[in-house]
Amino acid sequence: MSDHVYKKVELIGSSQTSVTEAIETAIMRASKTMRHLEWFEVDQIRGHVRDGAVEHYQVVIKVGFRIDD
Repeated sequence: MSDHVYKKVELIGSSQTSVTEAIETAIMRASKTMRHLEWFEVDQIRGHVRDGAVEHYQVVIKVGFRIDD
């Protein structure tokens, strides 16, 4: 096994449905332009409330990916 170098970037995903969907949306979009995504960390969860109900979820995540050799 060779040694690898990794980098983390911050992404913000959003969803009207759930925190999970906000995470999945961010990762799915990032995977279209980034290679070797390997993990994520949830940094912040927040949302928007309207008329006493959650209207929107927003999640700040850090995604780790392997740098090409």
